[in-house]
Amino acid sequence: MSDDIPDRPPATGLRDALRVRRNATVGVAAGLALAALAYLVRVFELAGPVASTQRYPVVGPEGWFVVLGFVLASATALLVTAVLTLVTAYRRTREL
Repeated sequence: MSDDIPDRPPATGLRDALRVRRNATVGVAAGLALAALAYLVRVFELAGPVASTQRYPVVGPEGWFVVLGFVLASATALLVTAVLTLVTAYRRTREL
């Protein structure tokens, strides 16, 4: 067995070709916008008051909704980034 381990080829070419950085930026912006909109609708009761009598321990309803907003923003950002990257990959393969 040889101690020489071949170097991995750089992935920057593929990452640049698929425009992952731009797709991630768009995904994060979309996720933050969706989470902010959901937070505004819920906290400021833009769609009317919530008819529940639930108790929210430790941080109250606004705090828990911030946590849910973070989860929503993260999931949306990942989904949008993945879809945009797949669309870019598809277009690149059609060009070749």
